[in-house]
Amino acid sequence: MYKIERGFRGPAMAAGFLLVITVVVGLAAADVVSALSGGGGFQRVLTLERAFPVEERVELEAVKARDRARHSRMLQSFPGGIVDFSVGGTSDPYAVGLYYTKVRLGSPPREFNVQIDTGSDILWVTCSSCNDCPLNSGLGIPLNFFDAATSSTVSPISCSDSICASIVQIASAECSNEGNLCNYSFQYGDGSGTSGFYMSDILYFDSILGTSLITNSSAPIVFGCTTSLFGDLTKSDRAVDGIFGFGQQGLSVISQLSSRGITPKVFSHCLRGEGSGGGILVLGEILDPRIVYTPLVPSQPHYNLYLQSIAVNGQVLPIDQAVFTTSGNQGTIVDSGTTLAYLVEGAYDPLVAAITAAVSTSVKPIISKGNQCYLISAR
Repeated sequence: MYKIERGFRGPAMAAGFLLVITVVVGLAAADVVSALSGGGGFQRVLTLERAFPVEERVELEAVKARDRARHSRMLQSFPGGIVDFSVGGTSDPYAVGLYYTKVRLGSPPREFNVQIDTGSDILWVTCSSCNDCPLNSGLGIPLNFFDAATSSTVSPISCSDSICASIVQIASAECSNEGNLCNYSFQYGDGSGTSGFYMSDILYFDSILGTSLITNSSAPIVFGCTTSLFGDLTKSDRAVDGIFGFGQQGLSVISQLSSRGITPKVFSHCLRGEGSGGGILVLGEILDPRIVYTPLVPSQPHYNLYLQSIAVNGQVLPIDQAVFTTSGNQGTIVDSGTTLAYLVEGAYDPLVAAITAAVSTSVKPIISKGNQCYLISAR
């Protein structure tokens, strides 16, 4: 049974609608989303791991609840290299469709599994002093905690540090007299959240220059050391070590590396949804004649696209163009933290009607829990 979901207005969209096109579901190996903003230096590749076993099934309503709140390879020639990690992942919405990658932090480096999220900016990992943090993961991966006492290169960000002042201006941060640490506390759209303090330490990556592998390339970065979690982040079923924010603000890792001339401020995100799944996350631009590029809407807090029309079987649907306009809280965004595609009513209804007309001879349209579904007879 296949289901098409109606768009919604979540907490982050109270003033209007957002049309979300997911990059997690159903992208082939050659499908790539590139965020371009100039820069120079190395190119880095972070790979995506399978978050849930293929055979594991979950209710679509659970995926909707999570999304509702969260609203060959050719690299462009560059005087640097790329970084590649093992790849895994699944786009199956019934198996949650979560992808993550590995980062190495500290000296000596320790590995952390972190979810890729283009909808936020901060890289954070759980600290050894974390309260309510899961100790085991239903993903079958070991959970690690960052221990500042074991890293010889760690440096807490104090309230008097100029970095903290800049963080306060662009991200969720605050200072208190307790410990003189630059703290953060922020909440995601689904009600889950995290709090802790900012630290600086070494991020390690393996650079590939031509055919040569240069291991343990590194750069200092500012990241979050989480001491408390709440909401769904406390659950063990899909627990990871943290979240890797790939937003556009200055505190995202891609912005930090770009500002130092280590990488261009460009990343290409590819998610395989077939076979064994997986994908790549390239800090650099992918050039391939099979890839179709589309520009991003400038001066937007998210990665907004210029959606122009929707077609079924080659026929453009009669949708009011005003639905696709980017203004205020309205627009079309790409978010790797969202599993499903969501449409506002003015686009959803014509799409469902067109799909129903196209498939009605081979399936039985039904309404299930308020959603248009299609029953496929076993053959």
